[in-house]
Amino acid sequence: MEMLTKFWTDGHTPIVIVLILVGGVIARAILLASVKRIVKRVVDGVSSESSPLAKARVVARTNTIGSVLGNLITWSITVAVISAILSELGIAVGAIIAGAGILGAAVGFGAQSLVRDLISGLFILFEDQFGVGDSVDLGEANGIIEEVGLRVTQVRDVEGTLWYVRNGEIVRVGNKSQGWSRVVLDIAFDYGVSVAKATEVVEKAAATIKKSHADELIGDPEVWGIQNVTGDQFVLRLVQQVTPKSPDAIARELRNAIKHGVDKAKLQLASEATQIFVK
Repeated sequence: MEMLTKFWTDGHTPIVIVLILVGGVIARAILLASVKRIVKRVVDGVSSESSPLAKARVVARTNTIGSVLGNLITWSITVAVISAILSELGIAVGAIIAGAGILGAAVGFGAQSLVRDLISGLFILFEDQFGVGDSVDLGEANGIIEEVGLRVTQVRDVEGTLWYVRNGEIVRVGNKSQGWSRVVLDIAFDYGVSVAKATEVVEKAAATIKKSHADELIGDPEVWGIQNVTGDQFVLRLVQQVTPKSPDAIARELRNAIKHGVDKAKLQLASEATQIFVK
């Protein structure tokens, strides 16, 4: 008994610090697991009667809020653990907080950007401007949202680069994952090709992908007509409304189908290189 008492007396502070650290790690793990479980329940519980677009927005927003709550839990537990350890070491936490308040007033003018980031992050969440998994254009950064925090948003671009964008610096958001998207293809034909024949071939070629991509297409493909005409060519514009996350894949399938259709019909494309615009 005396040995245990002596051991506790000599090693009280280190033991308590270790217990605080272990408790913090366990509490964080439990809370994060609870958040993930709640997010999974919300996502799994989306009504089957809801539209696919509504389901996608609920999933994106739920995952985003889960990401923010995870960050908040981590920071809150970290602060609590540090405060408890300082108290155990005999350091007056209250005095540090008071000093921090005075110091905060001094550096407050220099922290305006941080406050702006936090406020912008709150508005992004409340207004559902974008969520985890959305394809967005934030100006310099374009790609898929991987994480949304109160201060920083992480965007992974097509080359795999992970961009950290401060929320306060986001002045405009182009969200390609809300509602629907549209594939726009401009196909240049030789001036001597029949417009009616070219239109028929393009429409039939575009329709061939409908069976294999039924879940990604919204409505039928449409040929809007001649987009441009010069002395040696004319340009037909084809548009196809699609689900928000599939325009690039559908555009590639449409190009492939049109290539086969044009070759089969033996139509002459314009010899001058013409850009194909995808929106």
